[in-house]
Amino acid sequence: MPTEAPVLRVRAVSKSFGAVAAVQGVSFDLYGGEAHALVGENGAGKSTIVKMLAGVHRPDAGTLELDGVPIELNTPADAKAAGIAVIYQEPTLFPDLSVAENIAMGRQPLGRFKTIDRTAMIEQAEQLFTRLGVSIEPSRPARGLSIADQQLVEIAKALSADARVVVMDEPTAALTGVEVERLFAVARSLRDHGAALVFISHRFEEVTALCERVTIMRDGRHVSTDLVSEVSVDEMVRRMVGRELGALFPKQEVTPGAVVLSVAGLTRDPVFVDVSFEVRAGEIVALAGLVGSGRSEVVQSIFGVDPRDAGTVTVAGKTLKPASPRAAMAAGVALVPEDRRQQGLVMELSIERNVTLPRSRALSQLGFLTGSNERRSAKEWTQRLKTKYGRLQDEVGTLSGGNQQKVVLAKWLATAPKVLIVDEPTRGIDVGTKAEVHRLMSSLAAEGVAVLMVSSELPEVLGMADRVLVMREGRLVAELDRERATEESVMFAAMGQEATV
Repeated sequence: MPTEAPVLRVRAVSKSFGAVAAVQGVSFDLYGGEAHALVGENGAGKSTIVKMLAGVHRPDAGTLELDGVPIELNTPADAKAAGIAVIYQEPTLFPDLSVAENIAMGRQPLGRFKTIDRTAMIEQAEQLFTRLGVSIEPSRPARGLSIADQQLVEIAKALSADARVVVMDEPTAALTGVEVERLFAVARSLRDHGAALVFISHRFEEVTALCERVTIMRDGRHVSTDLVSEVSVDEMVRRMVGRELGALFPKQEVTPGAVVLSVAGLTRDPVFVDVSFEVRAGEIVALAGLVGSGRSEVVQSIFGVDPRDAGTVTVAGKTLKPASPRAAMAAGVALVPEDRRQQGLVMELSIERNVTLPRSRALSQLGFLTGSNERRSAKEWTQRLKTKYGRLQDEVGTLSGGNQQKVVLAKWLATAPKVLIVDEPTRGIDVGTKAEVHRLMSSLAAEGVAVLMVSSELPEVLGMADRVLVMREGRLVAELDRERATEESVMFAAMGQEATV
């Protein structure tokens, strides 16, 4: 049960970066024994709040109160000393140290001669994992752990430090369904032992499944705080975007044209085998299936990033050279990858350089890429996609996740592709930006682009696709048109059962 008095109070905090007001007068309370969701669109100020709680940023105004006493968190060490732990979407473990060493970092048990007692350190880690109900070998190196296991190690660190406030920032974005369930079981255990949880997610089903209270932010301001049981998902969305969202899946009706992309007998044993399908101009085709079914590997092979053992890929009648992204790009194929940070962007480069990378040769004069040409092209496409940024010369890593996704889209749309392949186009971005991405995909199809989409979100698949191709264990097992595609028929096919009509 939640405590009667708040463990931590956030009181009218504000934070600006230059002329940009990231957070303005935000207040809410956190109670022990309760999970508190913090939701809002990308750029709403959630990450800034998290960094203030973590001691990374100091508020320009307002206060943080722990047990009713104002505190100053000038450094991350101050936050840890105050009992506040932050678990980020991308954990920050030391890869060459063991799991036990990562957990005990800064608090290693000492033996008789003031040396580290490694036996005690491993025993403490084992006790923490037993309490969490998970099985991770304490003596193994952190390198090679899955994202899910890395997050559990971070939670064990929080437990070892007796953290009273645990902040989980988009912890499920890169996890499978089974890993999410395991993480939620651990989170509920922390909550039931009296910790105050802050949970940040764009997935409303996770908010309603885990949290008792929800705070909604918009444009850096506090909109509302309510019990989750007293506010509907539709109402949360309306408050987040500050307007009626309208259709999340604004699908335009388009009569498909000629075949643009033809895939025949594509094989990369044992990852996928004998995959064949076509995508026509103006058509959105979704590749659906469970995680590990081979969807992403198929589109990577189509684009030439990954090799293939057999099969052909043809674009507008021209057969592509295998394992050659350059040939795919020259034929008019664009790939927006699942991992935008690692595969879609060069995080240290500017926004304008990222947007123009695939077209640097076309924008050059006498072999030199001029800043004016680059800036003009980047400005056109970032404005068309309603990208929010300070200056085009800023590093792309300074943008929110949704705006980074728009930069990846801008980069490829500027090439005027015939085939647009989008792998998890809206993963990790807010509901308002999702609607914009869907609207863009629909308008591109209406202009005659052939769109091939990989998505793990069934509502997105059903809302946007003209046809759904279902993969299971590396094989194409079902093809469903828009009328026959339902959540049940797609899942039955993905799990090896007969698809219902």
